[in-house]
Amino acid sequence: MTPELQETEKEDVPIEQIIKKGVDVICGKWRLIIIHLLRDKTLRYGEIKRAIPGISEKVLVHELKQLVELGMVDKQSFGEVPPRVEYRLNEKGHTVLPVIDVLSQVGRVFM
Repeated sequence: MTPELQETEKEDVPIEQIIKKGVDVICGKWRLIIIHLLRDKTLRYGEIKRAIPGISEKVLVHELKQLVELGMVDKQSFGEVPPRVEYRLNEKGHTVLPVIDVLSQVGRVFM
């Protein structure tokens, strides 16, 4: 399917459904924090875990898996012992960064 055809099909979707999908993508207590951490760099699982002290292993694994499945984060596994896995925000993931920037501005106003 060409990008032009995909855009045409999206135009037929009601705006309410598009907004709901956008909210579904960014929701989650830790999801935007993870995306923000990956903004400018590639990080290993342990680095992400240390950067978010309040997150449980189970939740971090789930959120990273969701971000990979949504196509926002690329996961690269290396065949090493001990295992090494790196996560990187891709082009699709970068589309969320302006939302994070606006939320940061709003948060500052209410601090």
